[in-house]
Amino acid sequence: MDDDNSEEGFNTIHSGRHEYAFSFELPQTPLATSFEGRHGSVRYWVKAELHRPWLLPVKLKKEFTVFEHIDINTPSLLSPQAGTKEKTLCCWFCTSGPISLSAKIERKGYTPGESIQIFAEIENCSSRMVVPKAAIYQTQAFYAKGKMKEVKQLVANLRGESLSSGKTETWNGKLLKIPPVSPSILDCSIIRVEYSLMVYVDIPGAMDLLLSLPLVIGTIPLHPFGSRTSSVSSQCSMNMTWLGLSLPERPEAPPSYAEVVTEEQRRSNLAPVSACDDFERALQGPLFAYIQEFRFLPPPLYSEIDPNPDQSSEDRPSCPSR
Repeated sequence: MDDDNSEEGFNTIHSGRHEYAFSFELPQTPLATSFEGRHGSVRYWVKAELHRPWLLPVKLKKEFTVFEHIDINTPSLLSPQAGTKEKTLCCWFCTSGPISLSAKIERKGYTPGESIQIFAEIENCSSRMVVPKAAIYQTQAFYAKGKMKEVKQLVANLRGESLSSGKTETWNGKLLKIPPVSPSILDCSIIRVEYSLMVYVDIPGAMDLLLSLPLVIGTIPLHPFGSRTSSVSSQCSMNMTWLGLSLPERPEAPPSYAEVVTEEQRRSNLAPVSACDDFERALQGPLFAYIQEFRFLPPPLYSEIDPNPDQSSEDRPSCPSR
């Protein structure tokens, strides 16, 4: 649009091919992530119109995607999520043993493509055959004119082994992969998208034992050198008894002085009474000139006489002449 070249605010384009480069700056206020739901959507697009005399205008729309980034490296999304539930089955006047369920995940925030490690323990003390399961659900909430419409969809699930009466099953990091899904929408006034992990026990003929753990699907994945997670702190509590294997319980005592030095050697090495005076005088001069603690025999005197007279001079090796 050009307010200077036309009374109507439009610029007249003459015959030929014309190209215009344009850009728009998105507002600084948080924008809801693009989303397509069953009862509503969040869409963004650019619209262009070409008006022609005596003809209908040509209109064109081009959609683009907006993401409101959610960084899962924040402390609130790195905290572990856990819960415990128990249920007792009753049939008229008969009461069976309880069914207990406890589950834990390492953190609250994940990104699409990651796998959730589920740690759970299921104990079946009832008389029925039960099946432990886990699933990720997406909950869409739509708000308009003071009313709310909610839709829940299954995203991913897994199934454990069937448990008979008196049996227990433990999940040590059972993996449940998150498929490509839209991020969580938490700050929009008309649409809200939330996720949850449901760990439950399927009980035939009765209501399931459900345990819900909240999830947040973000856009910025976990940084490899970022904040510490619960998994890191759990690894620090490993068993450290192997450190004691490299050290003996009681070190062997060194030999006594009497076992190494005999009584005669000890007496011969004792310094005379005047040694203290000599030592004080030695301190006034160079320290290396007098060391009383060690006494070595002097080397033999130099002599011109051959110590081996029997060896002839002819047998002696001679240096080669140059």
